[in-house]
Amino acid sequence: MKNFAKEFHTLNYAIKNSDDILIFAHSRPDGDTSGASLALKEYLGNLGKNSAITCFDPIPSHFKIMTPETFTSPDLLDLKKYKLIIAADSIDRGFNKIKNQFEENQVTALLDHHPDISTSGDINIIDPSYSSVCEIVYDFFVFNKISLSRNMATFLLLGILSDTGAFQHSNTTPKVLAIASELLKKGASLSKIIESTFSNRKISTLKLWGKAFEKAKIDQKNGMIFTVLTKEEIADCGADNEDIAQVSGILNTVPGTKFALILSERDDGIIKGSLRSEEYKGVDVSHIAAQFGGGGHKLASGFELKGKIIETNKGWKII
Repeated sequence: MKNFAKEFHTLNYAIKNSDDILIFAHSRPDGDTSGASLALKEYLGNLGKNSAITCFDPIPSHFKIMTPETFTSPDLLDLKKYKLIIAADSIDRGFNKIKNQFEENQVTALLDHHPDISTSGDINIIDPSYSSVCEIVYDFFVFNKISLSRNMATFLLLGILSDTGAFQHSNTTPKVLAIASELLKKGASLSKIIESTFSNRKISTLKLWGKAFEKAKIDQKNGMIFTVLTKEEIADCGADNEDIAQVSGILNTVPGTKFALILSERDDGIIKGSLRSEEYKGVDVSHIAAQFGGGGHKLASGFELKGKIIETNKGWKII
């Protein structure tokens, strides 16, 4: 891991000298971007700062058991009033759409753990060897001797559990487990995280999973297990994007497969591809995603295409 002592010090200095601070979470927010943003916001609130979390999508409903906080669309904010902008896990997933709207006197801090990020800000804390941005934020707090409240510990543990697949993925290092232990000592509510993230399954989620699993197929040539979800199927189940998130992860556990792919139709004619694998399977899914203009980690990547999914006699096709 890189030594971010200089950057951690600079970021805390920028926070102390900024009254208005904006935190940017990525589109279709998951546990990591949400947890990091919420932990930072609570810290800023403790300092008496005026802050907001902005995102093109609302906070997932199942996280509301942990917080009353909301995410505000950038279109509803006066972006020029914020002296410091912190992009938490969102550089290439939403922040890139508005970064050109900020002026030279506004400081941008980029916190991310995804590879192949070309965008830079005034403060760059980017390292793919981290399990999650929540791990980065934890190191930032520890470096600056910032006391963690119970809520902050819960938010950080939420993100770590989310991006490590509840400690099932290969990015679960001894350091990650040690951090989780420290967060639990600080009072992190594991029961709330489990209830909101892993146990809180709406009937719409279960219906959608049923459709996805029913159509799943295995390509024996390359070991891919894949399935598709059309926009109509998602609507028929009363489901939304939150319900799709874990399908690829569950498919990836099927014995004899090397990687999983789920294609799902979204708004505006977009088809989202989500890829998952495991270290021992020997497949770098980021190379597959890159062929379609996407990217990510070697074990968890994604891409987006324009089009529509149709079923033919030979299988599914994108037109």
